Amino acid sequence: MMTTLTCISPIDGSVFATREAMTLDEARAAVAESRAAQAAWGARPLQERIDLVMAGVAAVGAMNDEIVPELAHMMGRPVRYGGEFGGFNERASHMAAIAEDALADMEVGENATFRRYIRRVPHGVVFVVAPWNYPYMTAINTVAPALIAGNAVVLKHATQTLLVGERMARAFHAAGVPEAVFRNVFLDHDTTSALIAGGAFDFVNFTGSVGGGQAMERAAAGTFTGLGLELGGKDPGYVMEDADLDAAVATLIDGAMFNSGQCCCGIERIYVHQSLFDAFLEKSVALVRGYRLGNPLDPETTLGPMANARFAAEVRAQVDEALAMGATAHIETFPQDDGGCYLTPQILTNVSHDMRVMRDESFGPVVGIMPVSGDAEAITLMNDSPFGLTASLWTADIDRAARIGDAIETGTVFMNRADYLDPGLCWTGCKQTGRGGALSVIGYHNLTRPKSYHLKKVTS
Repeated sequence: MMTTLTCISPIDGSVFATREAMTLDEARAAVAESRAAQAAWGARPLQERIDLVMAGVAAVGAMNDEIVPELAHMMGRPVRYGGEFGGFNERASHMAAIAEDALADMEVGENATFRRYIRRVPHGVVFVVAPWNYPYMTAINTVAPALIAGNAVVLKHATQTLLVGERMARAFHAAGVPEAVFRNVFLDHDTTSALIAGGAFDFVNFTGSVGGGQAMERAAAGTFTGLGLELGGKDPGYVMEDADLDAAVATLIDGAMFNSGQCCCGIERIYVHQSLFDAFLEKSVALVRGYRLGNPLDPETTLGPMANARFAAEVRAQVDEALAMGATAHIETFPQDDGGCYLTPQILTNVSHDMRVMRDESFGPVVGIMPVSGDAEAITLMNDSPFGLTASLWTADIDRAARIGDAIETGTVFMNRADYLDPGLCWTGCKQTGRGGALSVIGYHNLTRPKSYHLKKVTS
């Protein structure tokens, strides 16, 4: 029986796109073709693979005028922000630039008798399951280095951004990457799990919910398939008494509200030194009150709808529960708030870690702000979370930031910035945020396996 995948636009609840999911037999055959094509792709010179991948990236860029409104229709991001190609290109370009060094043989030693070295070799077929919130940038984190390293890639996107993988595949194929080497697939959950459980892939990279990551681990159990998982987050900001207040407000509130709060490393809780708390709150409220909620196709809109009414309902539930427990809401309901996808951004105070809004992932335009007495209290609160993706520290003292960073259970420590992926650094998390790492040299290490060569030149 065929399964139809349907993208419902958050703009007006209409059906924006549909695609038929592959049957399990069709999917197995497609992955088998990719496996058969991988050896020849991996045997091509590294520079040739780099050039083809970067030509594919450029071809995606050439589609940007079509992609931007398409993303607005699928997941609600306002067109005024111009899409994702800047980050998409930055990440791919960096991984291309470091590929030769990152994939170079590790020479252990050579003399008249032996030559010994370690080579990085591709896993084989890499399965990329990408999310809807930044569907191009999150996908390219793995797609570009996996292909450059010599793997074949099978890409599956979330139903909410159904057309993204199709566009990426079309662009890469037009640039010369063989269709079997980079393949977009439409799969339902059962077929996805069956493929993983059947050992169809050599490595799986998944970005999504904790529940989704658990499903991936269950499917892979006993197959020894490598997994890279970026899951939930509840990223904190900490504003110290010596912080640049205006810069902290602008960056942290943008980090909490941009993309309607639907960012993997969005700021979801803020701790402010008590000496700056009132001023920080006043400036933050003024900033959020100036947002314009509306149709993302309108260039004047600064805050679009959430991608799905179900996601907005969870944010409303967390806010309502917090208010019932004594929290204070500082933003009056916007007239455009329709009780569905169009959601008023919210700042909450008088919050505590007894409230879900300070503990569970919100993934929406709401942030709780708490005063703290100093570093010790802030560190305790920042670590009081099942998640660990990023933390944003605001201070003029870089040594202090490094010391606090050492004490925080997180994947990335930011000082005086937030919500950014530097492709030169490993994108990683701890605790329920997941495991593994993308981008940087470490990203290449995760997308290849070490192979040791112990070559004896003489036998007498």
